[in-house]
Amino acid sequence: MTVHFGIDRLLADPALCKPLEGQRVALLAHPASVTADLTHSVDALVAAGLDITAVFGPQHGVRGDLQDNMMESPDFTDPTYGMPVFSLYGEVRRPSGQSMHTFDVMLVDLQDLGCRIYTYVTTLLYILEAAAQHGKAVWVLDRPNPAGRPVEGTRLLPGWESFVGAGPMVMRHGLTMGEIGHWFIRHFNLDVDYRVIEMEGWDPKGPGFGWPEGRVWINPSPNAANVNMARAYAGTVMVEGATLSEGRGTTRPLEIFGAPDIDAKAVIAEMQRLAPQWLGGCKLRDIWFQPTFHKHVGQLNSGVHIHADGSWYDDDAFQPWRVQALGFKAIRSLYPDYPIWRGKDFKYEYTDDVLAIDVINGGPGLREWVDDAGATASDLDALALPDEAGWREEIADLLIY
Repeated sequence: MTVHFGIDRLLADPALCKPLEGQRVALLAHPASVTADLTHSVDALVAAGLDITAVFGPQHGVRGDLQDNMMESPDFTDPTYGMPVFSLYGEVRRPSGQSMHTFDVMLVDLQDLGCRIYTYVTTLLYILEAAAQHGKAVWVLDRPNPAGRPVEGTRLLPGWESFVGAGPMVMRHGLTMGEIGHWFIRHFNLDVDYRVIEMEGWDPKGPGFGWPEGRVWINPSPNAANVNMARAYAGTVMVEGATLSEGRGTTRPLEIFGAPDIDAKAVIAEMQRLAPQWLGGCKLRDIWFQPTFHKHVGQLNSGVHIHADGSWYDDDAFQPWRVQALGFKAIRSLYPDYPIWRGKDFKYEYTDDVLAIDVINGGPGLREWVDDAGATASDLDALALPDEAGWREEIADLLIY
C-alpha cells in the first residue's frame, strides 16, 4: 500500500487545507521536507495558494548546509519568495516574540529519527510552548519514524533537561512527530491549538519497519545519510560524548565507531563474550576508516560498523542503545585505563560543567555502568527495563498508527 505523508495529504485534500484559507502560515522545515515527487514543501504550499509568511529552520538550517554538530545558522530572507527565514539554531533556540507575530498557523514538516537526542523534537516542544504563549496554532504534517515502534533506553532524569533532552522520555521513543507533540502537550500541560495531519497507510511493522519501501530517503540533517543510520542512531549518538570517532568526516557517520588505538576485532569479540543477547537483529563488522575532519582527523582508525539492514535486521531484536553501551563496555574491559569520555571542558550543546555522555543519556547511569568493572549486562537491564515498560504504557493511548 502506498504511504501518504502529512504534507501530501494536506495538498491533496481541499477539506484539510480549507481552515488555512485567509490565515498567515509559517513553515518549520529542512531539506527532507519534500512531497512525494520531491518538491520542497515551501514551494508546494506556495503553489497551492497558501499565504506562507515565514519559514523557520531547525538545527543544521533550512538548507541543511551545516555539516558539523553545534554549527549555528543565521536568519536570512528567502531569495525566491522574499519571506523571512528564522533560525531556531542561531541567536535563539526558542522562537522570538517578533517571529511569532509573523504567522497565525505554524506547519511543522520535519523528518525525525525517533530519538530523544535528535534536536527536532526539542524544537517542536519550544514551538508548542511559544504557540501556547502567543495564541498560535500548530499543525504537524506527520512523517514516519524511520526507527519504527521499538522503545529503548533509560528515561532522562529530572534536572538533566537540555536541548538534546526535552523531557523524561526514553532514548528511542518509538513515536512520530505528531504523536510526540501530543505527549508534550499532555506532559507539560500546554493549552495550545494543535492538530496532526496524519499519514495514510503507514504501518510501522510493515515492509521497511518504519521507513516505507519505495519512498526516497533524503538526509534530514547532513550526517543522517540512510535508514541504517536512523536505526543505529539511538546508540551511536552516544559516541558524540566519547573520545572515539562516530564516523564524522567519513561517508558513514553515526553507523560506525572507532579510534586509532583500539583493535576493533577484539572489541567485537569482547562484546559477544559480555552480552551476546544484546547483539540480535544486526551484524557487526570490523573496518578501517580515516576521518577527513572531526575527531582523529587524518588518522587510521580501527572501527566497528553496525549493520542494521539486509538479512541481519530484525526490528524486534535490534537494540542500538545496548549495542553501543556494550561497545563502550568492551573497550573498558580490554583497555581499563582508556580515556573513553570527553571531559567537562567540552561544552556539549552549551551545557556547563557536566560530561557530554551524561547530557546525552540524561543522567550518569550509563557511564557509571560502563566504568564499573563489576557491572554486568543484567545491571544495565535493571536500570532500563522498568523505564522502557513504563514509557510503553505511558504512550499507548497516543499511538495514531
